[in-house]
Amino acid sequence: MMQIRRVLAATDLSAPARHAAARALRLAREHGAQLTIMHVAARAALEALRAMVGARTAPVEEKVLNELRAELELLAATLARGAGEAPEVHLATGSVPDEVAACANALDAGLIVLGARGASFMRHLVLGSTAERMLRKAARPMLVVKQTPFEAYHRVLVPVDFSPWSLPVLRLARVVAPRAELVLLHAYEVPFEGKLRFAGVEDKTVEQYRQAARDEATRHLTRLAADAGLERAYARLNTCHGAAASCIIQQEEEQDCDLIVMGKHGRGLVEELLLGSVTKRVLAESSADVLVCAEPGR
Repeated sequence: MMQIRRVLAATDLSAPARHAAARALRLAREHGAQLTIMHVAARAALEALRAMVGARTAPVEEKVLNELRAELELLAATLARGAGEAPEVHLATGSVPDEVAACANALDAGLIVLGARGASFMRHLVLGSTAERMLRKAARPMLVVKQTPFEAYHRVLVPVDFSPWSLPVLRLARVVAPRAELVLLHAYEVPFEGKLRFAGVEDKTVEQYRQAARDEATRHLTRLAADAGLERAYARLNTCHGAAASCIIQQEEEQDCDLIVMGKHGRGLVEELLLGSVTKRVLAESSADVLVCAEPGR
């Protein structure tokens, strides 16, 4: 089973990103892993600074970068206060997604952690822009943190569609949150269900189709749990009738889950660099943290 030996937390030094760094520290300690906290001074922001200060660019830019490094070191020291050795820090300049990916590769990080929201133009990790670009490119598991990390994850929602992503996603959930209860969820719909009544199919027959789809989903969930070696005491098997994203968000609330673990894509994968539409909506609308599995085989 995969082990997490290095955790990389990408921070824009805003308050939401500090929550992400705190979660990264907690996870690193739970797994006995080394934590590195990094900040990227975005190329566009530095270019804007150069345009404004002109001939004074070099000394001003150096002072800005020194201040960023000092703030990063202070964050690392504050996180570790009274709890052992401070995390390593890394300051980079350039494209945020590219620099984070390069650092993760250099460290062979088993997990990348970032906040769901950022602060400003110069310090941005905003879901829908930088974070989404990072997720599109990610070749490693990436945790998007939305909540203040008061405790270890206690209940994890794992949506599965029985595509090649399902078993790796489930295994990743067990690695990252080994003591949490897992809720396996499959959302099912009858093909062209909305059109059947217009085609003269009776409601009773449609309901029979639903029941057949529900039974098949339950069989697949049971087999998947067995393949993953899950004990029923630590996992719930749930089916939900409806669109996948809506079911995931609904079940997250009803089951009181604090983490959702899912793949970048599902059965509808068209292009490797695109985030799946279900994943994008869950990232945007869920309250829980979201862990995205980067590759089916990783």
